[in-house]
Amino acid sequence: MSDKRLQVITLPVTGMTCASCANRVEKALARAPGVSSANVNFAAEKASVEYDPEETDPDRLVRAVEEAGYGARTRKASFGVTGMSCASCVGRVERALRRVPGVLEVSVNLAAERASVEYLPGTVELEDLERAVEGAGYGVVREEEEESFEDVHEREYRKLRNDFLWAAGLTTFIVLGSLPMIFGFEPPVPRGWLNAGLLLLATPVQFWAGRRFYRSAWGALRHGQANMSTLVVLGTSAAYLYSAIATFAPQLFAGRADVYFDTSSVIITLILLGRLLEARARGRTNEAIKKLAGLQARTARVVRNGEERDVPVEEVEEGDVVVVRPGEKVPVDGVVVAGESAVDESMITGEPMPVVKRAGDEVIGATMNTSGSFRFKATKVGRDTALARIIRMVEEAQGSKAPIQRLADRISGVFVPAVMAVAAVTFGLWLAFGPEPALTFALLNMVAVLIIACPCAMGLATPTSIMVGTGKGAEMGVLIKGGEALENAHGLDAVVLDKTGTLTRGEPELTDVATYDGLPEQELLQLVASAERSSEHPLGEAIVRGARKRGVEPGEAEGFEAVAGGGVKARVEGRNVLVGSQRFLEESGISGDGLAPRGEELARDGKTPVFVAVDGEPAGLVAVADTLREEAREAIEQLHGMGLEVAMITGDDRRTAEAIARELGIDRVLAEVLPQDKAAEVRRLQEEGRKVGMVGDGINDAPALAQADVGIAIGTGTDVAMEAADITLISGDVRGVARAIKLSKATMKNIKQNLFWAFAYNVALIPVAAGVLYLFFSDGTVPEVLHPILGEYGFLNPVLAAAAMALSSVTVLGNALRLRRVRIA
Repeated sequence: MSDKRLQVITLPVTGMTCASCANRVEKALARAPGVSSANVNFAAEKASVEYDPEETDPDRLVRAVEEAGYGARTRKASFGVTGMSCASCVGRVERALRRVPGVLEVSVNLAAERASVEYLPGTVELEDLERAVEGAGYGVVREEEEESFEDVHEREYRKLRNDFLWAAGLTTFIVLGSLPMIFGFEPPVPRGWLNAGLLLLATPVQFWAGRRFYRSAWGALRHGQANMSTLVVLGTSAAYLYSAIATFAPQLFAGRADVYFDTSSVIITLILLGRLLEARARGRTNEAIKKLAGLQARTARVVRNGEERDVPVEEVEEGDVVVVRPGEKVPVDGVVVAGESAVDESMITGEPMPVVKRAGDEVIGATMNTSGSFRFKATKVGRDTALARIIRMVEEAQGSKAPIQRLADRISGVFVPAVMAVAAVTFGLWLAFGPEPALTFALLNMVAVLIIACPCAMGLATPTSIMVGTGKGAEMGVLIKGGEALENAHGLDAVVLDKTGTLTRGEPELTDVATYDGLPEQELLQLVASAERSSEHPLGEAIVRGARKRGVEPGEAEGFEAVAGGGVKARVEGRNVLVGSQRFLEESGISGDGLAPRGEELARDGKTPVFVAVDGEPAGLVAVADTLREEAREAIEQLHGMGLEVAMITGDDRRTAEAIARELGIDRVLAEVLPQDKAAEVRRLQEEGRKVGMVGDGINDAPALAQADVGIAIGTGTDVAMEAADITLISGDVRGVARAIKLSKATMKNIKQNLFWAFAYNVALIPVAAGVLYLFFSDGTVPEVLHPILGEYGFLNPVLAAAAMALSSVTVLGNALRLRRVRIA
């Protein structure tokens, strides 16, 4: 290894608890290919690694640390990038960022004009990333400017509009002055004077209105690269310079030297128009973010020092008591402490019906209080609120890439150099073998090739659809983590639904009370509820709640004892009461045979039977069930309607699980599955060749959500499940699973349409621009109606090439925006 090639990087390491941990990390790094030395500082929790960048990279070093059982602390940054115009610009920015030591992952989104970077803090900082982008010839919207990113976009749009209007005004006069040459009649002034006037008008169009193209092309050239602006600059400059020489030295050309100032000026004007329409359409792709941001309340009424006062929402602190009156927005997230009201949460969850909120219920910031007034304690403020998290998730998703985009990226990487080569060959062939005037035809065909080739459409095809698709999902209460999740969801053929909290309400309820041997029902329930009063088991709590709903108040119990996996024992009103499973009674010497038939009947109905004995004799049983969500059956029907196999996974015994499956029409039951085995069950389905979506809400679902091809978390569940999932259903409505998959299918269909038209446009029109139609019309037999487009010999007018190029990008954007109108029930 040559020392000249070595680089040093500092990795922040997490999970070390002692010096031997540091030693293990050190050895793991030292074993990695290309590593010259590795030193780990346990106290500082950092590893200093000297490595050969040609043999390894930071990402592999991080994997080495993780494979050793530790973590590498990384940071993510997202910032705006200005000046990008096509897919090759995206590739150049990504390459510039990847070259920064310490950068692990980069994704640049042309439609969102944003870069998302994962990097190692300490080794690289945000300033290094910004310098890399600026060094590649692009601008950065820095963190302190982030709140005005929309203003930056609007300012750029206004500049573009002004450039276009100036160019359009001057070009109008240029076209009018060129009419004698276009239609072949003598101008009213000497041709030399006319050409000089056209030159004066065309120069500001070329170098002032078109300065953005020169600036971008120069930035690429400084790094030995080419982009879309390079094609525009080469094409229009060739036409402009040819015309300028023809103006001042017409004797250099055989015969009459025509000028093509109208061609260069109209091309620049049309491309500016295309960029203008593109910028406006791009702004519309991000309307979901604007809507979400607009939901935030501006002020909050907080109680401080015993007084109510209005403060900006940014000044609300965790723990503040906030007052919300009828018709006001809930400013931040919190828990109701007093009062009652119906709150419209549709702006966050997508669910139309208001939800009644009472003391102890959670409220979400940005939702609308409809009727009564209430007070709540703020629990999450600022960047921690649900709305802020939703906006961040949508922004990250919109800045991500789908795997399908890799094809467009690979093609775009070689596209511009390939077009320049085709243009050079076109010029050479027509100059050598073309009809007279050969130079003119060679020049115009070269310009047409340079101008018509449009990597812009390829660069916009995928990210615009992802932006619109994820934005529409957010409006429906479906949060999609990124482009990969959006793409994967459309290919699912099996969905596994966790029972508790997903298909059911996640809160068991008392459903049946069955007495035995003449004991009154109310007396039995009173004894059971009293015995369970001290229990912390969910079934016991459900029995106590159910008894109170039926007007039975539990009494005091003595000698309470909970037996793990069995039940409870207690003395109630002088009587010995046992409550639990049939096996628990039998282990206590009490036969449960008389209760067994009724218990089996309840189990077949999907209920959990709880056996009761009083004073050593069987007394009856109560049944508890986690009741099904009202929308569960409809959700299953929707998934079946899409041709998906539906499985249910649960820790319940098989009889109970199969009863629920029959009621809902579920295809496959995965019963008696321990929490730690859920991921293995998902893996087993994948090994059958299935693309599996896993739907769950709990911490114990997180490994299965991560294992699945697409993990879908019920938003009313835990933060851990939401972090592990690819898609989050904010409302907790399981019907959102079908909505998410339908949205994925619609988005992927839209992306494929965009990519088809972007590729088909270039494949079909570049040969036409190169003059291939001359082979069919060399005798000047182009139909009269096509003369304005193809002339007499089948040569594409460069002006129309520019119009077609602009139209291709606008078409792709317009098609992506159609997703906003797609109906997804």
